[in-house]
Amino acid sequence: MTFFGKGKSCVLGQTGVSKVFILGMTAHKEPLSQAREKIIEFCQTTANDPYFNTMPSVAKRINQGGFYLHAKDDPAELRYKFLTFMVSELDFSSQAIVGRKDLDRFVRKHHSREREFYADLLSHLLKDKANYPKLVVNIAQRGSCTQGKNLSDALQQTHARYHSQKGGKYKAAIKFNVQQYDKEPLLTVIDYSLWAIQRVFQRGEDRHYQLIKDKISLVFDLYDVAKAGKENCWGNCYTPKNPLSRENKID
Repeated sequence: MTFFGKGKSCVLGQTGVSKVFILGMTAHKEPLSQAREKIIEFCQTTANDPYFNTMPSVAKRINQGGFYLHAKDDPAELRYKFLTFMVSELDFSSQAIVGRKDLDRFVRKHHSREREFYADLLSHLLKDKANYPKLVVNIAQRGSCTQGKNLSDALQQTHARYHSQKGGKYKAAIKFNVQQYDKEPLLTVIDYSLWAIQRVFQRGEDRHYQLIKDKISLVFDLYDVAKAGKENCWGNCYTPKNPLSRENKID
């Protein structure tokens, strides 16, 4: 979510600074305990595999108390192995909200606060979940962005957006369980899903996304107003039938 470097100078476009921030959610369609055990077993197998456990990024996590997956740090061979594992062994569906990083919007709309940017995207992620009687969301801990006040603000925005678009009352009762990423294996699935999506927008590289696109029900490019305003008012929404491609790279 970085916008500023030292001295409050804008660093967007510089090496190592992403062009988008993406928030996502995975719904598991099998018992959570069953999905969790599959991922734990995958991690244990990786930790015991001499091909992987001597790689620095893997060995570091093993030595720090136990191996867990993290897409940005995992070696390429392991990424491919887990992405194919996700498709063949896990029953899930992911959604993602893409927030293009624009300095003017960040200052004007989000008051230069990362937590407001986060809450904005989260409200869009939740607004179509109104008909669930109860929704328990395991959410990865992220500083002030996932503190109770900010999550409450996001929920208020969710209710307001739903009422504005549908005219009714948002009925879902939502509970947030804030989790440390390395303590909840299920968070690995959305981490990998978002990493694959991010590669498309950041690098125009879609081979990882293509592996799992049928498991990604929706990618909403929230601030791509140019496509949203064309003949198809949902031109900035992508599904398995209308997938992302290299053309979605942000230049």
